Amino acid sequence: MRFTGRIRQLREECQMPQRQLAAALEIDTATYSKIEKGERRVKAEQIVIIADILKADKEELLALWLADQIPASVANESGIVDKAMKIVKNKSTK
Repeated sequence: MRFTGRIRQLREECQMPQRQLAAALEIDTATYSKIEKGERRVKAEQIVIIADILKADKEELLALWLADQIPASVANESGIVDKAMKIVKNKSTK
């Protein structure tokens, strides 16, 4: 599941309207709606706030968010994505 789907799922499980979460993030409801639709990126510092409000695992949300950032960052570099991911994996295990 992608980050956007997960935060929507968590928000709906809490029966929280988008406007309430938007207010906590100090953004308007339309901007928050774009985040859930994947049309706008959420800032890393907002993830902690979202996790706290929705009583979610911060690490899970951060990992999902990061996983979504990678394809967007390397969209035009498909030939080297696997190589870059291997480098990251090797560095994280050392």
